[in-house]
Amino acid sequence: MIYRKLGNTGLKVSVIGYGASSLGGVFHDFDEQRGIESVFTAIEAGINLFDVSPYYGYYKAEKVLGKALKSIPRGKFYLSTKVGRYGEDGHNTWDYSAERATRSVYESLERLNIDYIDIINVHDIEFADLQQVADETIPALVRLKEEGVVKHVGCTDLQLENLRWMVEHVPEGTLGSVLNFCHYCLNDDKLVDFLDFFEAHHIGVINASPFSMGLLTRRGVPVWHPAPKPLVEACARAAEHCEAKGYPIEKLAMQYALQNNRIASTVFSTTRPENVLRNVEYVNEPMDLQLLQEVQEIIGDQRRVSWANT
Repeated sequence: MIYRKLGNTGLKVSVIGYGASSLGGVFHDFDEQRGIESVFTAIEAGINLFDVSPYYGYYKAEKVLGKALKSIPRGKFYLSTKVGRYGEDGHNTWDYSAERATRSVYESLERLNIDYIDIINVHDIEFADLQQVADETIPALVRLKEEGVVKHVGCTDLQLENLRWMVEHVPEGTLGSVLNFCHYCLNDDKLVDFLDFFEAHHIGVINASPFSMGLLTRRGVPVWHPAPKPLVEACARAAEHCEAKGYPIEKLAMQYALQNNRIASTVFSTTRPENVLRNVEYVNEPMDLQLLQEVQEIIGDQRRVSWANT
């Protein structure tokens, strides 16, 4: 496993991170015991960054991950979770107040069977009043940092512009990292336009969803995927092309996402131990540059086509 520094946090994180959204059944049903085994497999493979949220599966992902973490030495992993986005009775809920953020942290500690959180993120800030996040949510998390309950504060969002705005509107050094998704993958590399800015502010960068929430997989997208139809169709053609070449698009997608050493870690999600091992194997395998060019030509004018978060 390769490890990279996460900004000025002092954390050295594995280039592949384990995203626990799948443990909430976000993408499809799964066998819980196999999901727990996938966490153990990740640890054994050298993965030390685990990312989750109360929102994933409406608290289920944290609970399942917590079942695994309670038997893993605390020094073996860094845990990243979130505040601000939740769910009740099958419905999305958002609450970025200081009181709810503080309470959420303590609830997550209990579900995850840990006594501190390495990185606490404000989740999907595009759904919030950004000024409230800057003036209320983040200061509440900073207070928890001062108390030792959390170690570092960060933000997540699909929209890179919102992450830049937040860095510019809180005191320098307040944020240790940002997590962005679906913007450093085969069909969209917009994240590279913002790396200079984040580095200038000593912000560590975590990239999530190298498979673009299912676009870059042989299985294809879940029915709820918000991508426009032309992009879905272009990625499906790219997947078929890779399959014909005997080179799964998932392999090319992961290798592409891992190539940029300015990105500390790339987080992917699975509930299957074999998928963990397969993706770890890709770390040190050379990427087929010719196939990469062919795939990007197939995606063509759909590259950097994005969508609104849901």
